[in-house]
Amino acid sequence: MIPDDNASENPDEGPQRRIVLVTGPSGAGRSSALNVLEDAGFETIDNLPLRLLPALLASPEQDRPMALGIDARNRDFSTDVILDLLGELSARADLKVELFYLDCDTDVLLRRFSETRRRHPLAPEDSPAAGIEREQALLRPLRTRADVLIDTSQLNVHDLRAEVEHWFAPGGKHDLSISVQSFSYKRGLPRSVDMVFDCRFLRNPFWDETLRGLNGTDAAVAAYVKGDRRYAGFADKVFELSQLILPASQDEGKSHISIAFGCTGGQHRSVTLAEDHALRLAQQGWQVSIRHRELDRQDRKETST
Repeated sequence: MIPDDNASENPDEGPQRRIVLVTGPSGAGRSSALNVLEDAGFETIDNLPLRLLPALLASPEQDRPMALGIDARNRDFSTDVILDLLGELSARADLKVELFYLDCDTDVLLRRFSETRRRHPLAPEDSPAAGIEREQALLRPLRTRADVLIDTSQLNVHDLRAEVEHWFAPGGKHDLSISVQSFSYKRGLPRSVDMVFDCRFLRNPFWDETLRGLNGTDAAVAAYVKGDRRYAGFADKVFELSQLILPASQDEGKSHISIAFGCTGGQHRSVTLAEDHALRLAQQGWQVSIRHRELDRQDRKETST
């Protein structure tokens, strides 16, 4: 079995960079597996010409694990070349190289091609069955050599994610990244947000002339907004909801969640709440980024002038 850590077995050697070559018949889930590996922190490249791989790995100061999708459709695809390359790379003390093979029963592959109505890449003018047979024969030496083999015949996307994370994600879990942003309702909702909270019921610093020209990142504005008797209860409830939804979303396999706070101008109340919420999530150990849409727009205008 393959250990989950990247450490070298020789204490005198430095840490090894993990390189995973991902292959398998078309329709078995290679692209989905690469997506999971990317969520787990791997740098992923699909269909890289094999002749470019040595140069890619020769780049200095690269320590991020890498997953490379290998497709039989590549012009320079050759099982002999791949096996020779595996031998060469495995001999390097600075690399930990694994061949990850996704397999699938022939009848399941036929059903998947039938459902998608796609032609098989190795038999574009023939039946999918002919292409599947050719590809399985072509890949058989790699299947035999595989360090990790997952049969996806009975797996749904969630099952596949769990299997890939078990073998390749540290601790069996991928990181969930969270973006928190503020915005103005005047300019419309941000795109692709998962949760939106309306802050317009809180008292508005805009009506205080000493605060109007400031924004929610300023201490005076934040104190004013948090001084509303309804602020603490609202902020706590939103945080409690996040504590419920974020772990469940991570278990479901999501890699990103976006939370947005909106107010009239996107300058004061929403900014304060976004800053506060992002800080509380970060203090719990979540990976959080923050963006203030309207403040960013202002900065771009000032820079352009």
